[in-house]
Amino acid sequence: MTGSLTHTGQALGAHAVTLTFGGVTALDDVSIHVGHDELVALIGPNGAGKSSLLNVLSGFYRPKAGSVSFDGHDIGKWPVHRIARAGLARTFQGTHLLAHMSVLDNILVGRYAHMKCSLPSAFAYFPFAHREEVEHRQIAEEIIEFLEIEHVRHQPVGTLGYGMRKRVDLGRALAMEPRVLLLDEPMAGMNGEEKEDLARFILDVREARHIPVVLVEHDMGVVMDMADRVVVLNFGRKIADASPRAVQQDEQVIAAYLGAKA
Repeated sequence: MTGSLTHTGQALGAHAVTLTFGGVTALDDVSIHVGHDELVALIGPNGAGKSSLLNVLSGFYRPKAGSVSFDGHDIGKWPVHRIARAGLARTFQGTHLLAHMSVLDNILVGRYAHMKCSLPSAFAYFPFAHREEVEHRQIAEEIIEFLEIEHVRHQPVGTLGYGMRKRVDLGRALAMEPRVLLLDEPMAGMNGEEKEDLARFILDVREARHIPVVLVEHDMGVVMDMADRVVVLNFGRKIADASPRAVQQDEQVIAAYLGAKA
């Protein structure tokens, strides 16, 4: 079933989105929807348009045609910072963390949109600034406990292994208190154990915190185990939008993606 901006229970949606770069069409009339309690996986061959679609949904790219809806609002012309403040958070293929800062401080960066004190107030360390800092640190500590990274909370992120840095990256996104979470290949480059750990945390985000998730992932075992619905892109066009089982049996998907090595 194709998505629309009026789909019942929709948290995030794109309708008839077309995105071009010069003479190259990255997305061609793509429509998707994400329900308020869904984990939607976005798959397809390299260059299919998956990251481009996430960039459109989060406001980094402006489509040539079509519209984007978040929580009932048309956000197509909103600046990126307003979209982030509204509760649409994302991670990127790279971690983009602050390597010389601690795990705790990196997660606190995600609290920026919720901080009210001005820079002079923070430097003067007025009582209300102190109270606000304590509140934000408490939230960051709760995220650290949730992700089971208490033992590295004060370590510089640059000293951590790749799998642990990916976990910190997820923590920083959670610190934004997202209403929808977009994850761009969060498990790329991980070993099997690291993937299992991160998959468990992502499922907990969706089930315990009730945050809808859009997941771009190449590991089909992970996708089929985690996703409620799978959207398949190929050369910028949507070729399937169905349950994992239905997608696995779709001949067009098999020919374009599942039959080839990811």
